Amino acid sequence: MSEEQSIRDLRLGKLAQLRELGMDPYAVERWDIDYSAADLKKRFDELAPNTEASDEEKKAKSVSFAGRLVALRLMGKAAFAHIGDGDDKIQGYFKRDELTEAEWDAFKLLDLGDHVGVTGYLFVTRTGEQSLHITSLKPLSKSLHNLPLGKEKDGQQWYGLTDQEQRYRHRHLDLVCNHEAREMLLNRSRIVSAVRRFFDDRGYLEVETPLLQLEAGGAAARPFLTHYNAYDLEVKLRISLELYLKRIICGDVQKVYEIGRVFRNEGVSNRHNPEFTLLEWYEAYANLEDMMTCVEDLFRTVSEKVFGTSNVGGCDFGKPWHRLDLLTAIEERSGIKPEELNDLDSAKAAMKRVGLPTEKENNIGGIIEKLLEHFVEPHLQEPTFVVGYPIETSPLAKKDPNRPGFTRRFEGYVLGREICNAFSEINDPIDQRERFEHQLEEREQGDDEAHPMDEDYIYALESGMPPTGGCGIGIDRMVMLLTGAEHLREILLFPMMRREHRDSEE
Repeated sequence: MSEEQSIRDLRLGKLAQLRELGMDPYAVERWDIDYSAADLKKRFDELAPNTEASDEEKKAKSVSFAGRLVALRLMGKAAFAHIGDGDDKIQGYFKRDELTEAEWDAFKLLDLGDHVGVTGYLFVTRTGEQSLHITSLKPLSKSLHNLPLGKEKDGQQWYGLTDQEQRYRHRHLDLVCNHEAREMLLNRSRIVSAVRRFFDDRGYLEVETPLLQLEAGGAAARPFLTHYNAYDLEVKLRISLELYLKRIICGDVQKVYEIGRVFRNEGVSNRHNPEFTLLEWYEAYANLEDMMTCVEDLFRTVSEKVFGTSNVGGCDFGKPWHRLDLLTAIEERSGIKPEELNDLDSAKAAMKRVGLPTEKENNIGGIIEKLLEHFVEPHLQEPTFVVGYPIETSPLAKKDPNRPGFTRRFEGYVLGREICNAFSEINDPIDQRERFEHQLEEREQGDDEAHPMDEDYIYALESGMPPTGGCGIGIDRMVMLLTGAEHLREILLFPMMRREHRDSEE
């Protein structure tokens, strides 16, 4: 029998005893909570009875609270225990003479990790700690496992849950045991809520578009495949939100956004996950520069709403972002001049000259973006918009009328990492069809991430789409940036994990 099995068996025995006492924790459906632990301490002077108060006055000041036992110290006929509600904790003082016999017997059967509901009045211990003098208690759940709560003193923690794989695999333990990890994960939800309020306040309509699609378009990525039994169709999980959102713009809904899950059947790294949350928004009669302003406003507003300052994640989002021309930046960092990137042979020669492999490159656009990635991106530490992307890698962006072969597209970078992608959107259905046809040629040559033809989207464009600006931001990367997370899994409540291999029991 393993140690964990032994602990579980012991706690099951205590559960049986609680039930014999008429204190079955699982029989309780609700518990009134008057204040959080933080509020009990914050409003202590207001809520605590006077030190000279009578028993009746103390009873009148009684409060109700509930939480998990996170520390326990039994001292004969009395005990101290810290009760946590997730965000904070408060010390409880339990005294045998002031509880019923069943309550005291039940208290002695409690373990760390159990939930309890208590009533009592606030007071200060001899050591000066704000505490709750418990006058009644009821078990509300029984933890059958030994939780890795660790030890804490003077703000320092020991032991606890440190195994990274266990933290990600059993996230509920991470939320209970690691306050910093908990705050990072909860800040993700706060950031998403702030993003939603930002667009709602600006008159954008939040919409939902299909996850299962006949053609997964809007990005260069391999989709996940599945089967739609009701229609006997092979379908794909979406890789982007873009094409359906722009079809809504074609329906004369002028401002739309969606925060939704997308799925790209690609590799996993500390910054890439095949399943992730994407924010995309589109605005009729707006252009690329309008999207820049919107991105600046978004990051500043969300930072201030969630963290109380625009200076977060090592960046001050209260300042305007830098604007940088793509080819100019490549020349400054690599020495490759723009005219060297006018034809494929010259571009490959320049790429080879600076020490980069050229075997897999078959278009100028791909070479330009490889040069950007290698030479420029690491230096984009301050929030920066890189503008002017090649047409080969931008099949949904409007052509730049002043620069043949380039588009009205930017990507935003912060701390050397791409954070957003935006266009003045193509609204010319003839141009869009030609771009899709070119992508089909790329697919026939072996590029399985080339964009598919989407006739329904073309039909929507042919019905008329106004000039439109659009932008996409990976919420996961935005959260990593604003919280300072180093690994994507730190800000995902339930990241995908390989199956856990358990040793077979003897």
